[in-house]
Amino acid sequence: MSPSDRNPRTGCPVTRQESWIARLRAAGVPDAAGDFRRIFRWACDTGTTDSGPQVREDPGALALRMLEFGVSERETRRPLSQIIGKREFWKGTFKVTHDVLDPRPETELLVELGLQEPFARVLDLGTGSGCVVISLLMERPNARGVGTDISKRALRVARENAESMGVAERVILPVSDWFDDVDGRYDLVVSNPPYVASEEIGDLPPEVRCHEPRVALAGGIDGLSAYRAIAAGARKHLTPGGRLLVEIGPAQADGVRSLMADAGLDILAVHADLDGRDRVVAARNSA
Repeated sequence: MSPSDRNPRTGCPVTRQESWIARLRAAGVPDAAGDFRRIFRWACDTGTTDSGPQVREDPGALALRMLEFGVSERETRRPLSQIIGKREFWKGTFKVTHDVLDPRPETELLVELGLQEPFARVLDLGTGSGCVVISLLMERPNARGVGTDISKRALRVARENAESMGVAERVILPVSDWFDDVDGRYDLVVSNPPYVASEEIGDLPPEVRCHEPRVALAGGIDGLSAYRAIAAGARKHLTPGGRLLVEIGPAQADGVRSLMADAGLDILAVHADLDGRDRVVAARNSA
Protein backbone atom coordinates (compact mmCIF):
# COMPACT_ATOMS: atom_id res chain seq x y z
CA MET A 1 0.00 0.00 0.00
CA SER A 2 1.45 3.37 -0.96
CA PRO A 3 1.54 6.37 1.42
CA SER A 4 -1.25 7.99 -0.60
CA ASP A 5 -3.54 5.13 0.42
CA ARG A 6 -3.28 6.14 4.08
CA ASN A 7 -4.72 9.07 5.91
CA PRO A 8 -1.76 11.36 6.75
CA ARG A 9 -3.27 12.26 10.16
CA THR A 10 -4.09 8.80 11.47
CA GLY A 11 -2.06 6.39 9.37
CA CYS A 12 -5.18 4.24 8.83
CA PRO A 13 -6.03 2.82 5.41
CA VAL A 14 -8.29 5.45 3.88
CA THR A 15 -11.14 3.12 2.91
CA ARG A 16 -11.34 1.61 6.39
CA GLN A 17 -11.18 5.00 8.09
CA GLU A 18 -13.91 6.35 5.84
CA SER A 19 -16.13 3.41 6.68
CA TRP A 20 -15.71 4.03 10.41
CA ILE A 21 -16.47 7.73 10.02
CA ALA A 22 -19.46 6.92 7.82
CA ARG A 23 -20.84 4.69 10.56
CA LEU A 24 -20.56 7.52 13.08
CA ARG A 25 -22.23 9.97 10.70
CA ALA A 26 -25.06 7.51 10.05
CA ALA A 27 -25.59 7.26 13.82
CA GLY A 28 -26.00 11.05 14.00
CA VAL A 29 -22.73 11.78 15.80
CA PRO A 30 -22.25 15.57 15.38
CA ASP A 31 -18.48 15.60 14.80
CA ALA A 32 -17.92 12.15 13.33
CA ALA A 33 -14.46 12.80 11.89
CA GLY A 34 -13.22 14.56 15.01
CA ASP A 35 -14.54 11.86 17.31
CA PHE A 36 -12.96 9.18 15.15
CA ARG A 37 -9.56 10.87 15.50
CA ARG A 38 -9.96 11.01 19.27
CA ILE A 39 -10.99 7.36 19.42
CA PHE A 40 -8.02 6.48 17.24
CA ARG A 41 -5.59 8.29 19.55
CA TRP A 42 -7.10 6.53 22.55
CA ALA A 43 -6.95 3.13 20.86
CA CYS A 44 -3.35 3.56 19.76
CA ASP A 45 -2.30 5.37 22.96
CA THR A 46 0.02 7.62 21.00
CA GLY A 47 -0.08 10.41 23.57
CA THR A 48 -0.19 13.09 20.89
CA THR A 49 -2.15 16.31 20.72
CA ASP A 50 -5.33 17.22 18.90
CA SER A 51 -3.34 17.74 15.71
CA GLY A 52 -3.46 13.97 15.25
CA PRO A 53 -1.36 10.93 16.12
CA GLN A 54 2.04 10.80 14.46
CA VAL A 55 2.03 7.23 13.17
CA ARG A 56 2.48 5.89 9.67
CA GLU A 57 1.93 2.16 10.10
CA ASP A 58 -1.14 0.04 10.71
CA PRO A 59 -2.20 -0.04 14.36
CA GLY A 60 -1.60 -3.37 16.07
CA ALA A 61 -4.29 -5.99 16.41
CA LEU A 62 -5.19 -4.91 19.96
CA ALA A 63 -5.43 -1.28 18.92
CA LEU A 64 -7.70 -2.25 16.03
CA ARG A 65 -9.99 -4.11 18.40
CA MET A 66 -10.07 -1.09 20.70
CA LEU A 67 -10.77 1.16 17.75
CA GLU A 68 -13.67 -1.02 16.60
CA PHE A 69 -15.00 -1.11 20.17
CA GLY A 70 -14.73 2.67 20.47
CA VAL A 71 -16.52 3.31 17.19
CA SER A 72 -19.24 0.78 18.05
CA GLU A 73 -19.81 2.42 21.43
CA ARG A 74 -19.91 5.89 19.90
CA GLU A 75 -22.51 4.63 17.42
CA THR A 76 -24.82 4.11 20.38
CA ARG A 77 -24.24 7.82 21.17
CA ARG A 78 -22.35 6.94 24.32
CA PRO A 79 -20.35 10.06 25.25
CA LEU A 80 -16.77 10.03 24.03
CA SER A 81 -15.49 10.84 27.52
CA GLN A 82 -17.12 7.68 28.89
CA ILE A 83 -15.58 5.57 26.14
CA ILE A 84 -12.04 6.83 26.66
CA GLY A 85 -12.63 7.30 30.38
CA LYS A 86 -11.46 10.87 30.76
CA ARG A 87 -12.14 14.50 29.99
CA GLU A 88 -9.87 17.55 29.90
CA PHE A 89 -11.19 20.26 32.22
CA TRP A 90 -9.51 23.48 33.32
CA LYS A 91 -5.87 22.38 33.79
CA GLY A 92 -6.41 18.71 34.54
CA THR A 93 -7.51 15.41 33.07
CA PHE A 94 -10.44 13.95 34.98
CA LYS A 95 -11.70 10.40 35.11
CA VAL A 96 -15.25 10.11 33.76
CA THR A 97 -17.71 7.23 34.12
CA HIS A 98 -21.44 6.81 33.61
CA ASP A 99 -21.86 7.68 37.30
CA VAL A 100 -20.90 11.34 36.84
CA LEU A 101 -21.87 14.23 34.63
CA ASP A 102 -19.43 14.78 31.78
CA PRO A 103 -17.42 17.93 32.69
CA ARG A 104 -18.22 20.56 30.09
CA PRO A 105 -16.15 23.56 28.99
CA GLU A 106 -18.84 26.05 30.01
CA THR A 107 -18.61 24.84 33.61
CA GLU A 108 -15.03 26.15 33.70
CA LEU A 109 -16.65 29.57 34.21
CA LEU A 110 -17.41 28.51 37.80
CA VAL A 111 -13.70 27.97 38.36
CA GLU A 112 -12.70 31.22 36.66
CA LEU A 113 -15.14 33.27 38.73
CA GLY A 114 -14.29 31.44 41.94
CA LEU A 115 -10.65 32.41 41.55
CA GLN A 116 -11.41 36.11 41.24
CA GLU A 117 -11.43 36.55 45.03
CA PRO A 118 -9.43 34.86 47.81
CA PHE A 119 -10.92 31.92 49.69
CA ALA A 120 -9.65 29.57 52.36
CA ARG A 121 -12.59 27.15 52.41
CA VAL A 122 -14.70 26.13 49.44
CA LEU A 123 -17.81 23.95 49.27
CA ASP A 124 -18.94 22.28 46.03
CA LEU A 125 -22.53 21.04 46.18
CA GLY A 126 -23.26 18.12 43.86
CA THR A 127 -19.62 17.67 43.00
CA GLY A 128 -19.95 14.71 40.60
CA SER A 129 -16.48 14.05 39.16
CA GLY A 130 -15.07 16.69 41.51
CA CYS A 131 -13.81 18.75 38.59
CA VAL A 132 -14.82 22.15 39.99
CA VAL A 133 -13.63 21.87 43.61
CA ILE A 134 -10.46 20.03 42.57
CA SER A 135 -9.62 22.66 39.96
CA LEU A 136 -10.15 25.41 42.53
CA LEU A 137 -7.89 23.67 45.05
CA MET A 138 -5.21 23.09 42.42
CA GLU A 139 -5.05 26.86 41.94
CA ARG A 140 -5.12 27.68 45.67
CA PRO A 141 -2.62 25.37 47.42
CA ASN A 142 -3.44 26.74 50.88
CA ALA A 143 -7.20 26.28 50.57
CA ARG A 144 -9.26 23.33 51.72
CA GLY A 145 -12.51 22.07 50.28
CA VAL A 146 -15.59 19.90 50.63
CA GLY A 147 -17.38 18.28 47.71
CA THR A 148 -20.76 16.71 48.40
CA ASP A 149 -22.95 14.41 46.35
CA ILE A 150 -25.87 12.08 47.01
CA SER A 151 -24.22 9.41 44.86
CA LYS A 152 -21.58 7.23 46.53
CA ARG A 153 -20.44 6.06 43.10
CA ALA A 154 -19.89 9.63 41.96
CA LEU A 155 -17.89 10.35 45.09
CA ARG A 156 -15.64 7.37 44.39
CA VAL A 157 -14.83 8.91 41.01
CA ALA A 158 -14.23 12.28 42.66
CA ARG A 159 -11.88 10.66 45.17
CA GLU A 160 -9.83 9.09 42.38
CA ASN A 161 -9.63 12.45 40.63
CA ALA A 162 -8.58 14.21 43.82
CA GLU A 163 -5.81 11.69 44.29
CA SER A 164 -4.58 11.93 40.70
CA MET A 165 -4.54 15.73 40.90
CA GLY A 166 -2.68 15.80 44.20
CA VAL A 167 -5.36 17.47 46.34
CA ALA A 168 -6.80 14.45 48.17
CA GLU A 169 -5.39 15.59 51.51
CA ARG A 170 -7.18 18.92 51.21
CA VAL A 171 -10.67 17.83 50.20
CA ILE A 172 -13.44 15.95 52.02
CA LEU A 173 -16.07 14.16 49.93
CA PRO A 174 -19.11 13.28 52.07
CA VAL A 175 -22.48 11.92 50.98
CA SER A 176 -24.99 14.74 51.44
CA ASP A 177 -28.26 15.94 49.94
CA TRP A 178 -27.22 19.54 49.38
CA PHE A 179 -26.55 21.07 52.82
CA ASP A 180 -28.13 18.27 54.88
CA ASP A 181 -24.85 16.81 56.18
CA VAL A 182 -22.62 19.87 55.83
CA ASP A 183 -21.19 21.71 58.81
CA GLY A 184 -19.35 24.99 59.09
CA ARG A 185 -19.10 28.08 56.94
CA TYR A 186 -17.30 28.66 53.67
CA ASP A 187 -15.84 31.65 51.86
CA LEU A 188 -17.01 30.21 48.56
CA VAL A 189 -19.89 27.88 47.69
CA VAL A 190 -20.15 26.62 44.13
CA SER A 191 -22.56 24.30 42.40
CA ASN A 192 -23.51 22.97 38.99
CA PRO A 193 -26.84 21.47 40.07
CA PRO A 194 -29.41 19.57 37.98
CA TYR A 195 -31.45 22.20 36.17
CA VAL A 196 -33.31 20.49 33.32
CA ALA A 197 -37.08 20.78 33.67
CA SER A 198 -38.99 17.50 33.66
CA GLU A 199 -40.69 18.13 30.32
CA GLU A 200 -37.33 18.97 28.68
CA ILE A 201 -35.52 15.74 29.56
CA GLY A 202 -36.81 14.03 26.41
CA ASP A 203 -35.37 16.80 24.23
CA LEU A 204 -31.79 16.30 25.41
CA PRO A 205 -29.23 14.78 23.03
CA PRO A 206 -28.96 10.99 23.40
CA GLU A 207 -25.43 11.36 24.80
CA VAL A 208 -26.98 13.13 27.78
CA ARG A 209 -30.48 11.64 27.96
CA CYS A 210 -29.44 7.99 27.68
CA HIS A 211 -25.98 7.88 29.20
CA GLU A 212 -25.55 10.48 31.94
CA PRO A 213 -26.97 10.07 35.46
CA ARG A 214 -30.54 11.33 35.60
CA VAL A 215 -30.04 12.58 39.14
CA ALA A 216 -27.42 15.04 37.83
CA LEU A 217 -29.81 16.39 35.19
CA ALA A 218 -33.40 16.48 36.44
CA GLY A 219 -34.27 19.73 38.18
CA GLY A 220 -37.94 19.08 38.87
CA ILE A 221 -41.02 20.41 37.12
CA ASP A 222 -39.58 23.89 36.52
CA GLY A 223 -35.88 23.03 36.70
CA LEU A 224 -35.39 25.09 39.87
CA SER A 225 -35.75 22.49 42.63
CA ALA A 226 -32.04 22.35 43.42
CA TYR A 227 -31.73 26.13 43.51
CA ARG A 228 -34.48 26.34 46.12
CA ALA A 229 -32.54 23.99 48.38
CA ILE A 230 -29.27 25.81 47.77
CA ALA A 231 -30.79 29.24 48.37
CA ALA A 232 -32.47 28.09 51.58
CA GLY A 233 -29.21 26.96 53.17
CA ALA A 234 -26.71 29.34 51.65
CA ARG A 235 -26.54 32.10 54.28
CA LYS A 236 -26.15 29.59 57.10
CA HIS A 237 -23.11 28.09 55.39
CA LEU A 238 -21.46 31.22 53.97
CA THR A 239 -19.05 33.39 55.90
CA PRO A 240 -19.91 37.11 56.04
CA GLY A 241 -18.97 38.39 52.62
CA GLY A 242 -18.79 34.84 51.26
CA ARG A 243 -19.85 34.17 47.70
CA LEU A 244 -22.28 31.73 46.09
CA LEU A 245 -21.75 30.78 42.42
CA VAL A 246 -24.25 28.51 40.66
CA GLU A 247 -24.37 27.35 37.07
CA ILE A 248 -27.77 27.79 35.44
CA GLY A 249 -29.65 26.92 32.28
CA PRO A 250 -29.77 29.73 29.69
CA ALA A 251 -33.34 30.79 30.55
CA GLN A 252 -33.13 30.53 34.34
CA ALA A 253 -31.34 33.73 35.38
CA ASP A 254 -34.43 35.59 36.57
CA GLY A 255 -35.81 32.65 38.52
CA VAL A 256 -32.53 31.89 40.25
CA ARG A 257 -31.84 35.54 41.05
CA SER A 258 -35.26 35.81 42.68
CA LEU A 259 -34.63 32.73 44.81
CA MET A 260 -31.26 34.06 45.97
CA ALA A 261 -32.62 37.52 46.73
CA ASP A 262 -35.60 36.10 48.63
CA ALA A 263 -33.11 34.11 50.74
CA GLY A 264 -31.38 37.34 51.78
CA LEU A 265 -28.37 37.19 49.46
CA ASP A 266 -27.05 40.15 47.50
CA ILE A 267 -27.02 39.45 43.77
CA LEU A 268 -23.67 40.35 42.26
CA ALA A 269 -24.09 39.51 38.59
CA VAL A 270 -25.26 37.07 35.95
CA HIS A 271 -22.27 35.93 33.91
CA ALA A 272 -22.51 34.72 30.32
CA ASP A 273 -20.49 31.91 28.79
CA LEU A 274 -18.42 32.19 25.60
CA ASP A 275 -21.55 31.67 23.50
CA GLY A 276 -23.23 34.65 25.16
CA ARG A 277 -25.73 32.56 27.13
CA ASP A 278 -26.47 33.22 30.79
CA ARG A 279 -24.40 30.62 32.64
CA VAL A 280 -23.58 31.60 36.25
CA VAL A 281 -25.46 33.58 38.89
CA ALA A 282 -23.17 35.12 41.52
CA ALA A 283 -24.42 36.23 44.95
CA ARG A 284 -22.87 37.33 48.23
CA ASN A 285 -23.74 36.93 51.90
CA SER A 286 -23.58 40.51 53.17
CA ALA A 287 -24.55 39.55 56.74
